[in-house]
Amino acid sequence: MRAKEFITETALSKVHDGLEVAAVALPNTYVIPDLKNNDFYELYRFGVAIAAVRGESGNDDVQNGFKPDFRAETSWGEQQVVSSEFDRDISKTIDQALKKVGKSGKKSVSSSGSIEMDDTLTQSPIKGFKGYKR
Repeated sequence: MRAKEFITETALSKVHDGLEVAAVALPNTYVIPDLKNNDFYELYRFGVAIAAVRGESGNDDVQNGFKPDFRAETSWGEQQVVSSEFDRDISKTIDQALKKVGKSGKKSVSSSGSIEMDDTLTQSPIKGFKGYKR
């Protein structure tokens, strides 16, 4: 079998870019020039904003009357957060990783151990059962 029998070529003039395809094949498609696709935090917050708008449009997802307020930025903004309940030496690991990428500095924002919030129930609501009498 000759290669020409199963290899086809497409003329460069017939190659389409993504926007050409979207214009005819994907309805309701938009480009957002102010939202760059290389800032993942900004993209994430935009996704959360879309979810907030959808949530605010009805009561389907509201539980017990709670409706969280949307904020354009989280408490830590674009700062990286690393958390590990299982690795007590995570602080050293972070320092070593920062050194590898030419960065330094971290700030602790929590306790060294797990502490329950004041409103967390720490005792089981189910009464213990010792079994039936014999």
